[in-house]
Amino acid sequence: MRHSPVIPSGGTVPLAGGTSPGRVPLVAVAHGSRDPRAAATVAALLDGLADRSLADRSLAGRVPLDVRVAYLDHCAPTLGQALTGLREAVVLPLLLTEAYHSRVDLPAALNEVRAREPRLRVRYGHTLGPHPLLLTALERRLGEAGVPAGDPDTAVVLASAGSSDARANAVIARMAQAWRRSGWWTVTPAYASAASPTPAEAVASLLRAGAPRVVVAPYLLAPGFFADKVRTDALAAGASVVAEVLGAAPELVDVVLERYEVAQREPVPVAG
Repeated sequence: MRHSPVIPSGGTVPLAGGTSPGRVPLVAVAHGSRDPRAAATVAALLDGLADRSLADRSLAGRVPLDVRVAYLDHCAPTLGQALTGLREAVVLPLLLTEAYHSRVDLPAALNEVRAREPRLRVRYGHTLGPHPLLLTALERRLGEAGVPAGDPDTAVVLASAGSSDARANAVIARMAQAWRRSGWWTVTPAYASAASPTPAEAVASLLRAGAPRVVVAPYLLAPGFFADKVRTDALAAGASVVAEVLGAAPELVDVVLERYEVAQREPVPVAG
């Protein structure tokens, strides 16, 4: 069944029949936004997760998966609300880079819940990125905007939200470096906040360097403030194309399911 993009206050997203005792429930934690498009995008991603989990016979024989959504900020439910009534769960950050939210905010929220519910067993998963499939998803979005993959006459700006954590920004730089090998004129990292260059600065620099065409690939999960700013500023700076955000790209569904399965075998340690 398809669920509404507006997540109910209890936090449960019923996926094709609801909870099954044979599979560990998944609590997917997104950043959250006041922009309703963000919650709608998370809902669409979870719809794709429902379809894939039922279609893949390797996943516990097509047993329905209980998925609950939680948000770190701006909207409900919180992580504690989403975990209510569960004895075990996989908690998976719907975040594209490992930074403050995944290293500090989420573990702190988990520890608060476990202090109230000591018998709750939680396996914490890795962030969605970095992952090779995310580059495939970025190329998908560029292709949908009319940009052929690996075009040698096209320079790409890989635009992330940016972070005060230099390690997270370094991951974006390494992704750009790896993506250059696909044949593009070049790929340059950019950051919408907290670091430089900004997407607009990167576009202008590439045009001055003689790039025949400059396009922008937003490394963002959902529409919102950063996505709008990247689009507006990059186009004003001379970008030919700004692709859509990653959203519910099928590659992201694959990554979520992979992170879910890995977390059950090899959970990320959470300091108490």
